[in-house]
Amino acid sequence: MEQIIKMILESDLGSSWNNMAVLVFRVLLMLELFRVHGLKKFRLENGEKEHVPNPLGLPEKLNGLVATFSDTIVPFVVMLGLGTRLMLLPSIGVTAIGYFVVHRNDSAEVRDVPYMYTLSMLFLLIIGPGTYSIDQWLVNSFYSY
Repeated sequence: MEQIIKMILESDLGSSWNNMAVLVFRVLLMLELFRVHGLKKFRLENGEKEHVPNPLGLPEKLNGLVATFSDTIVPFVVMLGLGTRLMLLPSIGVTAIGYFVVHRNDSAEVRDVPYMYTLSMLFLLIIGPGTYSIDQWLVNSFYSY
C-alpha cells in the first residue's frame, strides 16, 4: 500500500529547472481554469447562474457539483500540488466530455479549448506535480527511510 501511495505522490523530474517549469505550468494552467471557468460558477448573467451542460444525463445537482468542483476547488489544490494526480481526474473528465460530447459537432476553434485543457491535464497526470509540491513534501517526510 505504501508503494502505491508513494508512486501516486512522487514526482521528481530530474533537475530543478524541470521541476520549476512544471510548477509554473501547473500554477498558470490552473489559475486560468479557475479564472475563465470557475468564476463563471459564481456570476449571475441575466439573473441566472451559468448553465452547465449535462450530456451524460446525471442528476442536475450532481452534474453541477462535479463541474463546480472541477473548476473551482481542483485548481487551487493542484496549484499547491496536493494529491495532484487524483485531483486532476474530475477535471480531465469534465474537459474530455466537453471535447468529445458537448462540442463534438462544433468548429475546431470551439473544440480547441477543452482539447487543450484535457491534453495539458493529462500531461500533468502523467508527469506529476514535480518536487515543488506538497505531494513531494509528503513523500520526503513520510517515506524517506
